[in-house]
Amino acid sequence: MPYPSPTRRRLLATGALALPALLSAPRPARAAGSLTVMLESEVVVLDPHATTAAITRSFGYHVFDTLFSQDSRGTVRPQMAEGHTVSADGLDWRFTLREGLAFHDGAPVTAADCVASLKRWAVRDSLGRMLLAAAREMRAEDARSFSIALREPFPLMLEVLGKPNAPVPFIMPARILPEGDARITEITGSGPFTFVREQWRTGDRMVLRRNARYVPRAEPADFLAGGKVVKIDELVLKTMPDDTTGVNALTVGEIDYMQYLPFDFLEILGRNRDVRLMELKGIDMFQGNFRLNHASGPFADPAVRKVMWKLVDQKEILGAIGIPQRFRVESCPSFWMCDAPLETAAGSEVARFDLAAAKAELARTGYRGEPVVMLEVSGSISQTAGHVLAENMKKAGFTVDEQVMDWGTVLARRAKPDGWSLFPVYANGVDMVSPLNHFYVANNCSDYPGRSCDPRITTLLRDFARAPDLATRRDVAERIQRAAYELVPSVMWGQFSRPAGYRARLRNMIQSSFPLFWQVEV
Repeated sequence: MPYPSPTRRRLLATGALALPALLSAPRPARAAGSLTVMLESEVVVLDPHATTAAITRSFGYHVFDTLFSQDSRGTVRPQMAEGHTVSADGLDWRFTLREGLAFHDGAPVTAADCVASLKRWAVRDSLGRMLLAAAREMRAEDARSFSIALREPFPLMLEVLGKPNAPVPFIMPARILPEGDARITEITGSGPFTFVREQWRTGDRMVLRRNARYVPRAEPADFLAGGKVVKIDELVLKTMPDDTTGVNALTVGEIDYMQYLPFDFLEILGRNRDVRLMELKGIDMFQGNFRLNHASGPFADPAVRKVMWKLVDQKEILGAIGIPQRFRVESCPSFWMCDAPLETAAGSEVARFDLAAAKAELARTGYRGEPVVMLEVSGSISQTAGHVLAENMKKAGFTVDEQVMDWGTVLARRAKPDGWSLFPVYANGVDMVSPLNHFYVANNCSDYPGRSCDPRITTLLRDFARAPDLATRRDVAERIQRAAYELVPSVMWGQFSRPAGYRARLRNMIQSSFPLFWQVEV
């Protein structure tokens, strides 16, 4: 049965009736070469090494640049790097920068800047720390070349330097990098756009301007790789009070792009000849998860955790949220996403929705009615997912305490080892596509919300990082997934896309769940 979320009910009540009148409304006058967009949220943290927030990553890819980048097929290609060499034993790597690279202030990008940036980023990132553990020395050889000497082979070198998962290894001037954990205060990169601080209005807008000094690669742009040729003069990141306002603004042309369209408005927007919808598949989709707390409460008991596999019906949850069939996968058993390089069903035979079996299995555990505290984000699609699960859990014999709050409060609550049992959430597929970056697997046996731990997974993650080829990685990924199905760090509630919408006047929009505005033209 459908469970409309508060957000859906509010949007239908306040926005749907307004849209038909707006479908033919005239477009306001706007300077040619200026693009106004509404992203998932306001950019609050400007230091892309300092947070895993996706909105900061989106900001970072426009203002900063990377040594290597991933294309739409998942292949890592040189970006700032001209090339690299590797010794026969795999222990000595040397990288050379492209000529003509400059920061926004005109200073040349040097190898010393790259080394300083990588060292700062690596201590903040799980894959970066893995690289540091394997490295013996990282140093600049001359103005355009630097080397990384390893203690042991690290086959994932290029994948790590070109990883799109936040925090991304963006390159910054060494001179702006502060000591310790302090954030950068000067936003100077070498990317295709510059940040215009004097036009930044918190709660209203942020302006990025085309970087006239940027030297794009010669090959065509392909997702995050290739020639990032900017064909607009100015990019305005507009903050809107809610999704309904954003949809209305997109419809009348006050904005040119909206990153996440509300599902309730997709049909009416699809009939608007001035708007285009972006349909995304594979790793450009999202993965929903229920993250379980292993540190305290009912889910500290492995037997109780395993019951959860019988209480989640992905089709039911995605239908309750109101996600149209063409924007979802009916059921995906893979921790590493479906329609993705490491897709597997290994271990998933335990994940069969069966309320009667769940009730019988729960009765055989030590569970005696203790409250399961579920943290839900008010008005979100994950709140709807949580409510569906809560109803199924009650039918199986659980006592469920649904506590509704904002995302900031969830972040604070989940950081503690007690006081909560689970929370529903969803993440970009690019961030879940590998055991090394999947939030609830890669952070195995660490001080990460939920504190799940299985020594077998720790060893297997190390094996995955050392695997010499894709076939070996697939084999290790299957073994990690079998262990994860036993550990139950999280339970997937579905794979889906959140389509973006943009005005038909835009050409060459990069079809991606990442909002990317090089190449696009008006």
